[in-house]
Amino acid sequence: MQISMILNGKKITAETEPDMMLLEFVRSQGCYSVKRGCETANCGLCTVFLDEKPVLSCSTLAVRADGRKVTTLEGLQEEAEEFGAFIADQGAEQCGFCNPGFMMNAIALFRENPYPSEAEIKEYLAGNLCRCSGYEGQLRGILAFLEYKKEKEQKGE
Repeated sequence: MQISMILNGKKITAETEPDMMLLEFVRSQGCYSVKRGCETANCGLCTVFLDEKPVLSCSTLAVRADGRKVTTLEGLQEEAEEFGAFIADQGAEQCGFCNPGFMMNAIALFRENPYPSEAEIKEYLAGNLCRCSGYEGQLRGILAFLEYKKEKEQKGE
């Protein structure tokens, strides 16, 4: 069956099987930031934005994205670049496998709540699994980024 969508700002039309997951579909379109982790919708590695809301692409059929807007980390490079540097600075990307999904969810959080508390950050990102860093580096990176963002806004930049 044929589906059409806006993928990272570009209209695409492609053939898909009715049971193909969105994860497999976006990867077939070259969006390799979307990772296969648990395949049980528990780890957050496969997070994409569907009409600007984070969804787990391993449990969303590709046909559900027909006629909609799908964004992966490849489509958010400018928004993610500055934030990603703070994560890296804290050593929170030991293997880097979880980072794309983690960053997608952090960006979603910042869009909903530009200055979340530490408790809100932990709650929002609870569904993202990282097997090597223990989450403290990511949390330090987010807090440092938020502090930087506040200072930048106060200076009027």
